[in-house]
Amino acid sequence: MAETAGSGARGLRFKSNYAVQRRIEPFYKGGKVQASQDGQLLFCVCGSGVNVVDATSGNLVRTFQQDDQEIITAFDLSPNNEILVTGSRALLLTQWAWREGNATRVWKAVHTAPVASMAFDPTSTLLATGGCDGAVRVWDLERRYGTHHLRGSPGVVHLLAFHPDPEQLLLFSSAMDCTIRVWGLQAGTCLAMLSSHYSTVTSLAFSDDGHTMVRLVAQEEPYIWILGLGSGGPRFWTQGDGLGVRHAQVLTRPTYFPNSSGRDKICTVWDLKTRTSVKTVPVFESVESVVLLPKGGDPELGVNTPGLHLLTAGDRGVLRIWEVESGSCVYTQKPVAGEGGPGREITHCALVPAAGLIMAVTAEHNILLYDAHNLRLHKQFAGYNEDVLDVRFLGPEDSHIVVATNSPRLKVFELETSDCQILCGHTDIVLALDVFRKGRLFTSCAKDQSVRIWRMNATGKVHCIAHGSGHTHSIGTISCSRLKETFLVTGSQDCTIKLWPLPEPITSKKMTKNPNCDPFPLQAQATQRAHDKDINSVAVSPNDKLLASGSQDRTAKLWSLPDFSLLGVFSGHRRGVWCVQFSPMDQVLATASADGSLKLWGLQDFSCLKTFEGHDASVLRVTFVSRGTQLLSSGSDGLLKLWTIKTNECVRTLDGHEDKVWGLHCNRQDEAVVTGASDARILLWKDVTETEQAEEQARQEEQILKQQELSNLLQEKQYLRALGLAISLDRPHTVLTVIKAILKEVEGPKKLEEKVLKLRKDQKEALLRFLVTWNTNSRHCHEAQAVLGVLLQHESPEELLTYEGIQASLEALLPYTERHFQRIGRTLQAAMFLDFLWQTMKLPETSAIPTL
Repeated sequence: MAETAGSGARGLRFKSNYAVQRRIEPFYKGGKVQASQDGQLLFCVCGSGVNVVDATSGNLVRTFQQDDQEIITAFDLSPNNEILVTGSRALLLTQWAWREGNATRVWKAVHTAPVASMAFDPTSTLLATGGCDGAVRVWDLERRYGTHHLRGSPGVVHLLAFHPDPEQLLLFSSAMDCTIRVWGLQAGTCLAMLSSHYSTVTSLAFSDDGHTMVRLVAQEEPYIWILGLGSGGPRFWTQGDGLGVRHAQVLTRPTYFPNSSGRDKICTVWDLKTRTSVKTVPVFESVESVVLLPKGGDPELGVNTPGLHLLTAGDRGVLRIWEVESGSCVYTQKPVAGEGGPGREITHCALVPAAGLIMAVTAEHNILLYDAHNLRLHKQFAGYNEDVLDVRFLGPEDSHIVVATNSPRLKVFELETSDCQILCGHTDIVLALDVFRKGRLFTSCAKDQSVRIWRMNATGKVHCIAHGSGHTHSIGTISCSRLKETFLVTGSQDCTIKLWPLPEPITSKKMTKNPNCDPFPLQAQATQRAHDKDINSVAVSPNDKLLASGSQDRTAKLWSLPDFSLLGVFSGHRRGVWCVQFSPMDQVLATASADGSLKLWGLQDFSCLKTFEGHDASVLRVTFVSRGTQLLSSGSDGLLKLWTIKTNECVRTLDGHEDKVWGLHCNRQDEAVVTGASDARILLWKDVTETEQAEEQARQEEQILKQQELSNLLQEKQYLRALGLAISLDRPHTVLTVIKAILKEVEGPKKLEEKVLKLRKDQKEALLRFLVTWNTNSRHCHEAQAVLGVLLQHESPEELLTYEGIQASLEALLPYTERHFQRIGRTLQAAMFLDFLWQTMKLPETSAIPTL
C-alpha cells in the first residue's frame, strides 16, 4: 500500500472529517405553487409547511410551519405581498408576517372539515375560505373577526375569487356541482348561479370591464369554456388541477380578468350581464391550466391580432397559444426529443408579469420558468427528487452533478445556481451513471434495457449523442473507460456483461459543434455470461486492461479486457456484493457487500488482504480517497464511514441521510464528495481536515499564550484576571491554585468574595462545576465550601436555579458536604473533650510552702 508522507507541501495527509457544504432537498411535494408579485420568490407546499424559494439561486429562503405539525391544505399570499395565510388539516388558520418569519395570529377556521381553498380581496383586507364541508367564510383580517358564513354549495368548495372591483363586494365560488355561485357580501346571499358544464370548474378570471368572465372545467370533453370576453383583454387568472384550485394571482395590477383551467378541452366565452355563451374554442387536449396573455404579445408566438389569446398546458407537456376569435392554434411549443409520457404532464401554469416569465409545474414536481416573449426555457427547479439511485460530478471543473432518481428522466444540477436540466430519453427508471475522464461525456443505463451517452457542451447544456440496446433484462450498472473515451461496460440482471465501443464520430469535433444531430447507435462488441445472479456492479481498472464485476451470487470476478477472459474469482462475502472498485494506486480491489463488511483483495493471488467491519447494515457503495490510502463507504443505514486502510480504523462516521445511500462519488481534486439517498436528499460534503487541523493548531497556540499570561498574572498576584483566565482555559486545578493563593492573603475570605462576585454568570457556572469535583476531596473541600458559601450568600435562589446544570451540581454536593460536616463535627467534639480533660487535670493552686 502507498505510504503516507509527512506534513510537507506535497505530502499526503489522511482525511479525518467531512462536513456538509450544501444540501439539495425536496421543497415541493405537490399542491399549490404561487409566485410573489415581483417573481423573485416561489411559495410551495411541502407537507406540513410552506417553503419560500429564491427563484434566482434556487435556495430555500424560509419555511413556515404551523405548531400543530399538520398537513397544509391551503394557503394564499395577499395581493400586496405582505400577508401569508395557511390552513392546516387541524382546522386552524395562521397569519404570517412572512418577511419577518413569524406568525402574527392563529385562529380556528370554524369549518367542520379542512379548508380547501383561499382567496384575498384586492385590498388585502378580506380573506375568503372554502371548506370541504361546503361552507364559505369571509374574514376581516384587520378587525380580526368573521364577517360572513355562506352556505349552499354541495361538497368541497375548491375555487374562490373576489371581484376585482372592491366596491362591488362580490365573491365567486365553485363546488362539486359544476356551477359558479355569485355571492353579494352586502346582502350575504347568493345573487346568481352560472351553470353550463358537466364537470368541476377549476379557475376563474375577470376582464377589464368586470362584466366578462372565463372558466375552464374538468370534464373529459374536447372543449375549454371561457365565461366572458372583455374589450381590454385578460389580466387576472386562477387555475386548478381538476380536483381542486391551485391558486389565483394578479397578472398586472391595473387590469383584471378571471381565468380557469381543467380537463374539459374547450374554452367558452360568457357575458356576465346576460349570462349567455358568446364563443367556444376546441383545443383537443386534456388541459390542466390556461393563461390569458396580456396585450402586445410577441409575433414570434403567433400573436398578430389584438384579440384575446390563450396559453394552454396539459397532458402533452407543451405550451400552446390559441386565438379566441378564430379558434385556431397559432403557436405550439416545440417538444424536446424524448419528452412526454408519465411525469411530464403540466399540472399548473401561471404568468409572472413583473419578471416576464411563465411558470409551469409538471407532474414530477418540477418547476419550469419560460421567457414570456418567446417561450424559451429560462430555468428549471426540481421540487422533489424521490429516491436518488445514483449521482456523479459532471463537467471539467465539477461544476454540475447528474442525478438518477426513481424516474426515466435524468436531472443535471448546476451547483452555483441550482438550475436543473431535465434529460429525457430513457423510457423506464434510470439505475446507474458513470462519467468519462474529461467530465463532459457521461453514460446512463436503465430498466428499459438500454444505455445512452450524453455530452455537455461549453454552455452547460446536455444532449444525448448515442444509444444502444442488447440486454434482455434491466441494466443495473455501467462503467466507462478510464484512459480515453473509447468504450464502456454494462452489467445486467440477465447475468451478462457487455463491452460497447464508442463510435468514432462521437468524439469528433464535428459532433461537438453540432450537438443536435440524431444519436448514434451503439453495438456491443463482446458479451459474456459472468455470474449466476444479478450483476450489481462493474468497474474498469485505471489502465483499461481489467474489469471487475460484483454480483448477488456473493462473488466478485476479475476479467481481462477486451476479450472478457476470466482471471480469477474473489470469494469470501456471506451475502451479495453491491460494489467493486479498483485502487487508483495499487493492485488492489475493494468490495462492499450486503453482509455489512468491506474487503480488500490482491489482484495477484486473489486473496483477501483486509476486512473492514463497522456498518450495521448492507454496504452499498465504496470508493478510494487520499490516493488510495483510505476508503469511504456508504450503507443502507444512511451512514458514511471513512476508513484508514493501514490501520483498519474507522476514522469518522458521517450522519447526514436517513435512508439507503445509493450514490457516492468524489470529485477530481479528491476534496469533495456528493451523496444521494432514498430520502430524496443530495448532500455535498467538503473535506475539512486541513481546516480543522489549522483551527486546532491555532487553538493550541492560543492556549500556550494564555498559559503564559496566566503564569505572569499569578506572579504579579493579579488574582481576578488570573481567576477568569483559568476558568476560560477550563483548568480546574489552576483555578484551585488561584483560590488557595487568595485565601492565604490577609483578609483572604473577603478578597475571595470580591473576586467571585465580579465574575460573569458563565464563569460562575464553570466555577460551580469545578467545586463539585473539589468537594469530593477532603484536602480541597475547604476551598470548595468557601466558594459555595459566597454563591449561596449573594445569589438568590431564583438566580441559582437559572444556572446550567444546577440540579446535577446540587445532587453531587449534598452527600460530600454532609460527610465533611460530620467529620468536622467529630473533630470539634474531640477537641472539646481534650479541652475538658486538660481543665480537669490541672492541679489546684496551693499556698506557698513554708520554709524551715
